[in-house]
Amino acid sequence: MREDGRTGTKGSAGEVFWAFLKLGLTSFGGPIAHLGYFRDELVTRRRWLDDQAYADLVALCQFLPGPASSQTGFALGLMRAGALGGLAAWAAFTLPSALLMVLFAAGAASLDGPAATGALHGLKLVAVAVVAQAVWGMARTLTPDRPRVAIGLLALFAVVVLPTWAGQVGAIGAGGLLGLWLCRGVVGTSGAAMPVRIGRRLGAIAFAACIGLLLGLPLSAAASGSHAVALADSFYRAGALVFGGGHVVLPLLEAETVARGWLSADTFLAGYGAAQAVPGPLFTFGAYLGAVSGFEPNGVVGAAIALVAVFLPGLLLVLAALPFWATLRSQPMARAGMAGANAAVVGVLGAALYDPVWTSAVMSPLDAALAASGFVALTVFRAAPGVVVVALAAIGALLGALA
Repeated sequence: MREDGRTGTKGSAGEVFWAFLKLGLTSFGGPIAHLGYFRDELVTRRRWLDDQAYADLVALCQFLPGPASSQTGFALGLMRAGALGGLAAWAAFTLPSALLMVLFAAGAASLDGPAATGALHGLKLVAVAVVAQAVWGMARTLTPDRPRVAIGLLALFAVVVLPTWAGQVGAIGAGGLLGLWLCRGVVGTSGAAMPVRIGRRLGAIAFAACIGLLLGLPLSAAASGSHAVALADSFYRAGALVFGGGHVVLPLLEAETVARGWLSADTFLAGYGAAQAVPGPLFTFGAYLGAVSGFEPNGVVGAAIALVAVFLPGLLLVLAALPFWATLRSQPMARAGMAGANAAVVGVLGAALYDPVWTSAVMSPLDAALAASGFVALTVFRAAPGVVVVALAAIGALLGALA
């Protein structure tokens, strides 16, 4: 692996793959932690780019719908080694986590007995703690003033009244519109410059492909009656409409899978809890859901369809936005709209914390105490998510065995 240490030097797809495979195997802790790992490995140690360029790249990916850390990694691969580098970065960072989630899906189906049932219940309690931590952290960051608190509360009420993917997406869209009115002048931007050049024609093609798939997949699913196309449609739509980080995909995927009868809420939450214990992006939870779907294709084929579909829109949007980012981020109205949409995301995730996360996992005062303990461990004691996963799963197994 070549490490010449010169900022901005062109590299190879192989170099990118091995660098991101290391990150994919070791990057625990969620998207914010992933961005820290990227900076340490690729900015500080390998010097693929400087801090100013990295900050601007992160700003772009946080502005767009989709998984910010995976989008940042994809863009870093593009900058280092072109299109093959982008694909190498995505594959190497994503596949370790995806493979672990598929293995968990295969093993979960065969688990039986009181201890195993208790361990799976412990994983559902992990989901309560992790989503509560996400709501708390995002609320502090994305709703720091009264206008954005109001937008978040309105979004929460909207999702409670209309608990479907349409209600969730409508709440985020309405938050963006309210942001144009309420959030002008409350958000700023940095003046960092990002030294990456992708042609506007390629950006326009990527954007057209993103929108074309978003509109075309539901029509194709309805016309064909194919579950494979319906699976791709559901996961693509969830990936295209996620603002604010990986945890926000939870309510969208729940509406696209559990609400449609493809799997149970218990199976959904057990997988979400397990996803906290593996490295890499949280969006690989989609691979688990595709694998455990009650309709064929499922297993490895279903996992592959769901995995590609949930990531694809975010990657296309990176390609679409890169040529236009410098102009877009200088527009106050664009920043105000995004601030409103991000505030609405807090409300959407808050509604999901109650239903299905809390209602499906907390069945007793002891469950509530264990979930609260996990939340305190994550937020106050800064425990690693993997430690909380193992602890609550082990407690659940012990309680199940003793019951």
